[in-house]
Amino acid sequence: MINIGIIGAGRIGRLHAENMQHIPNVKIKGISDVMIAQMEDWAKEKNISIVTDNYEDLLRDPEIHAIFVCSPTTTHAEIIKKAAAAGKHIFCEKPVSFSVEETVEVIKEVEKAGVKFQVGFNRRFDPNFKRLHDLVQQGQIGTPHILKITSRDPKPPTIDYVRTSGGLFMDMMIHDFDMARYIVNSEVVEVFAQGAVLIDSEIGKAGDIDTAVVTLKFENGALGVIDNSRQAVYGYDQRVEIFGDKGAATADNCRPTTVELSTSDHVVKDKPLYFFLERYSEAYIEEVKQFVHACMDNESVLCSGFDGLQAQRIAKAAQESFEKGVPVKVEF
Repeated sequence: MINIGIIGAGRIGRLHAENMQHIPNVKIKGISDVMIAQMEDWAKEKNISIVTDNYEDLLRDPEIHAIFVCSPTTTHAEIIKKAAAAGKHIFCEKPVSFSVEETVEVIKEVEKAGVKFQVGFNRRFDPNFKRLHDLVQQGQIGTPHILKITSRDPKPPTIDYVRTSGGLFMDMMIHDFDMARYIVNSEVVEVFAQGAVLIDSEIGKAGDIDTAVVTLKFENGALGVIDNSRQAVYGYDQRVEIFGDKGAATADNCRPTTVELSTSDHVVKDKPLYFFLERYSEAYIEEVKQFVHACMDNESVLCSGFDGLQAQRIAKAAQESFEKGVPVKVEF
């Protein structure tokens, strides 16, 4: 049995808590949030014994083996360092921080403590994208030449969220930067980013963009293209194609059914699943299972602090490229 403490009881913290209820050998012993008074009934319903507004209560509990960091990004680094010093294994939602230098420091502290540290890039655990990764690893498409990733949300986030998100590249496209490294199995060495405000002028006033296209150059010579939009009126658009000298592999959108109706008037099929909680429900469960397995069996995590750092470095370079209007080398 592994006892878990969750720091941050917002949407993603509660999602992990719900999922862990169905994973064998896992018990949520404690949960912490600055607004915890509003969640006491929910925590009681989930049989969570420690409910506190001070996350250090969880770090001090010797029966808690691992901590899930689901709080705002600005709090991640401090919590991770303290959790590592307390000897807790750590699962942290992306990004680790908004500063590359701070993330490097965090990784050093985690390594010094000798605890497991997994970053929550859940898309690696999606069966469709994992299949693409495996096909590349097996040489089924030969040497990768071109990667195309489309990632479009069904609607924009709130302006309050935009103001504290770290920007589209660090908040949204960072998932795609990690996916690019994961599928091509090579580091990104250069990016060229273009962006615009085409959906909501308030996003621009908040200092961000809502539409972006980024081209990538990989260390192994492959090229990549990522497009992001904060609003796709037809649903959550998540597609990936990897093309090589022996063929190509594509992961299409997930839909409620695979039924396609063809008549003399039209050909119709279901829209994509509406949002990330539906689209990646299986991936969220699998990433937790793999983290628990790594902790209990002393195995390596499948998405490390280094993976989080590399995606963050690409995001930083993309932001610089967008601001300067020129390609930017990714610093290692």
